[in-house]
Amino acid sequence: MAALLNLVQGAPTIDIYLDGLDSRKTARFNDKQQGFIKLPVYQGDDDISGVVDLKMNKNKKIEHLGIRIELIGRIEILNDQKQSSDFMSMGRELEAQGILMEDKTYKFQFNKFEKQYESYYGKEVKLRYYLRVTMNRNYGQVKKEVEFAVQIVEQDQDDQPQTSLKLEVGIEDCLHIDFEYFKSRYHLRDVVTGKVNFYLVKIKIKHMELAVIRKEQIGQGTTQQTENDILVKYELMDGCPQKGEVVPIRLFLSGIDMSPTLKNVSGKFSVKYILNLILVDEDDRKYFKQQEITVYRKK
Repeated sequence: MAALLNLVQGAPTIDIYLDGLDSRKTARFNDKQQGFIKLPVYQGDDDISGVVDLKMNKNKKIEHLGIRIELIGRIEILNDQKQSSDFMSMGRELEAQGILMEDKTYKFQFNKFEKQYESYYGKEVKLRYYLRVTMNRNYGQVKKEVEFAVQIVEQDQDDQPQTSLKLEVGIEDCLHIDFEYFKSRYHLRDVVTGKVNFYLVKIKIKHMELAVIRKEQIGQGTTQQTENDILVKYELMDGCPQKGEVVPIRLFLSGIDMSPTLKNVSGKFSVKYILNLILVDEDDRKYFKQQEITVYRKK
């Protein structure tokens, strides 16, 4: 009924315009539902402000029950909307109940709003921030939403001591190698460096690869769901190595679509990153070893 009345009368339209977009950094996300989107980024103590334009269209007057703007942070589990929920909500009243006789413009501002979590758009879950303006009417609502992104800089990660990661792969009397990553924590523009040492090689290896895997974990305990996504696969070596050979590892993260590591976000989900070293022999058998790393954002 509300949609029919809006169609007959000509529903008012609402637009939201954010301040300072010309000079504000943007970030690109791959939204499973919308495709690639570009959003303005807010960090640290940033305020968010702007104006709301309300157009009467062909209406001479509009009776309403109030007009309100909200800033909302929401986690959406894409395959189970019952598990989706808001983790923050702030509101401002733009206009009390009454009658509009002309187009209106409202200024709004949310000062230093809480930025608890980083925006994330994954395969099965997304964490998004948006502004929503709602005009309540006797027979329905008129709404408008605008999304934006939050990024969290973890500068203190640079000050923490690094530890190298060492792992062994072995098959008795056939293969013995160890590999080392020189760091355990990497910023989003960092370079993964390390080396692979071959101590015993009695199987014919065709090639060796290094893959970066993103692991989304949704839920807790026995009901937890895991979604693995190979972000990049890089060939480290082609051909069979000799005993005593050392193969260097060098992988640039800056060109990979990654977020920071996210741990138990609001009890809903986590995002982890895994380095997967893979050896493939002439019979296409694969030998691999996985190592979790921490990824963070720096200025």
